[in-house]
Amino acid sequence: MNTLEIKGDWNITKGILKQKWAQLTDDDLQFAKGKEDELVGRIQKRTGETREAVEKAISGKSHSCCCK
Repeated sequence: MNTLEIKGDWNITKGILKQKWAQLTDDDLQFAKGKEDELVGRIQKRTGETREAVEKAISGKSHSCCCK
């Protein structure tokens, strides 16, 4: 996953991630250039999802809910 995939339209992506995983906070979803792995790790820790599931959700390739 690269910066462009994450950055795209970050506000829309944040909304989608919050709909998918309601337990995510704005602090969990703070995006900092060069810290993409940290972002994915924070989301993984909060949701318990796999790295692949988180990356798919961020890049918009998965629109189905896989909430636990």
